[in-house]
Amino acid sequence: MSFATPMTRCPRAFDLDRGAEAVAPFGDLPGDIRALINGAGGSSPYLCGLLAKEAGWLETAMDTPETTVAEVIDALDKVALGDLPGQLRAAKRRVARMTALGDLSGAWTLEQVTGTLTELADRAVDRALKTLFAAELSRGKLPGMTEKDIATTGGMAVLAMGKMGAHELNYSSDIDLICLYDETRTDPSDEAELRAGFVRITRRMTRMLSDVTAEGYVFRTDLRLRPDASVTPVCLSMAAAERYYESVGRTWERAAFIKARPCAGDIAAGNRFLSTLSPFVWRKHLDFAAIQDAHDMRLKIRAHKRLHGPISLLGHDMKLGRGGIREIEFFTQTRQLIAGGRDNRLRDRRTVPALEALASADWLPQDIARALADHYRAHREVEHRVQMINDAQTHALPTTPEGFARLAALSGRETDALQADLRERLSAVHELTEGFFAPEPTQDADAAGFGEEITARWPGYPALRSARAVEIFERLKPDLMRRLQRATRPEEALVQFDGFLAGLPAGVQLFSLFEANPTLVELIVDICASAPALARYLSRNAGVFDAVIGGDFFAPWPGRASLEGMLRGELETEGDYERKLDAARRWAKEWHFRIGVHFLRD
Repeated sequence: MSFATPMTRCPRAFDLDRGAEAVAPFGDLPGDIRALINGAGGSSPYLCGLLAKEAGWLETAMDTPETTVAEVIDALDKVALGDLPGQLRAAKRRVARMTALGDLSGAWTLEQVTGTLTELADRAVDRALKTLFAAELSRGKLPGMTEKDIATTGGMAVLAMGKMGAHELNYSSDIDLICLYDETRTDPSDEAELRAGFVRITRRMTRMLSDVTAEGYVFRTDLRLRPDASVTPVCLSMAAAERYYESVGRTWERAAFIKARPCAGDIAAGNRFLSTLSPFVWRKHLDFAAIQDAHDMRLKIRAHKRLHGPISLLGHDMKLGRGGIREIEFFTQTRQLIAGGRDNRLRDRRTVPALEALASADWLPQDIARALADHYRAHREVEHRVQMINDAQTHALPTTPEGFARLAALSGRETDALQADLRERLSAVHELTEGFFAPEPTQDADAAGFGEEITARWPGYPALRSARAVEIFERLKPDLMRRLQRATRPEEALVQFDGFLAGLPAGVQLFSLFEANPTLVELIVDICASAPALARYLSRNAGVFDAVIGGDFFAPWPGRASLEGMLRGELETEGDYERKLDAARRWAKEWHFRIGVHFLRD
């Protein structure tokens, strides 16, 4: 389909002379297409130069843009090593032209634009990797490997992270990769030499993609998301990576692996690694502690980038600034981390589909999901235009009125309207997300003197051993004490809660759960006031609170046949016998708790 048919918008030329220069090499084009090229070249110095190259090719390509792009990418499979750096750069230029015109004209959706850029990145990484592997093999530097191993690069796999992993690359994006190899594919005595070979391949691949030559570059490539990047080699064994994540993996790394996807080399090995890492990323219990971790990350990024001030359009960072793209991504990924361990439907790598899945599962109101999805799309389109102006990996809005006028022209909008829309959207995103990460602190309860003798013991309990647990609990405590005071027998309820708190082995996860779901505080107070035995049971099995918010906890009793079906379904999702036992124990504990609460609530 030609770009002329589905055009819904058109850029204007900010620089009329440059616009005329951009359209001059083209012959007899339809008026809409001439206006598109004039506006793109007249507002973007980068696109003006890019459009002038291979004008004849571009004129033909615009009749069937999707087919032409697919042919450009597929042609890379036939390129020899010596010609590959140049051909990769030529492919990048051609795809960059087509995606820019598709984006600016509205002929392509955001998903088409980012998906096309990601497809090019996938193929570029895969071709560079396999071609360099074959070259290293021919030099005899990969012991135990033969030509049959070229197709799977001897067990070496490249994971695409971030926007590349989610098929959401932006127009001038860098690509975040983690390079691993399957150490079980070779004799242990050969592993050191083989690892050295994989490290050389990784470095050469990175240079082939990143180096800026007279023909440009392919993709800036970043390998720093790998485990302990400051001390580990650029390619490491899957076993070593697995040990790292199991022992010291952090919440931000869990969030990063939501989007992880094998993109090159041994895809099957990459998928096996991600499957092995699944328990690290997706916790069986609802993980509300991730909210505080994500909030802390946001604050650190803002402080590091000096982005903690109020929204000011001039120079505002559309990615990391207040109300920006990262706010929506953090908001989405944190909810995925909380509940994705119990609900596979929430594990989508892509931002907008993930928001839709969260809304469908009632983890997010439908109107908020739709609003954030709309703002996300609009933010990404503005980000693309900012980058198109000079092919710069920037997310910052212009710092001058002239710069904003150029951005507005490239967007086909008036400056005042664009600025008003940006200000409204950034403010709306900030308001929708900030309360989730940093809720208003609870006011102190009017409970002077109540339970002082008992509460004085609390700092010595195991659940309040860590500074982080104390911080969360202190925010909970005023509301908790107020609720306990309103119980039918306040002193008895406090004594039972004291017993519950004393029996907890740890507190961060549970306190985070309470903070995010105040109705659970009401439930635990009710239990302490009415059912001491159930309170003691809870102190030993606090994980069962997940069931209250993870499903239809207060639905009518399902009956024996339904229960058997539920348990059978739980067991079928687990692989080995030990995991089946764990699943059965977890299921039984949750139903034990559910029975008690239903009985308590009549």
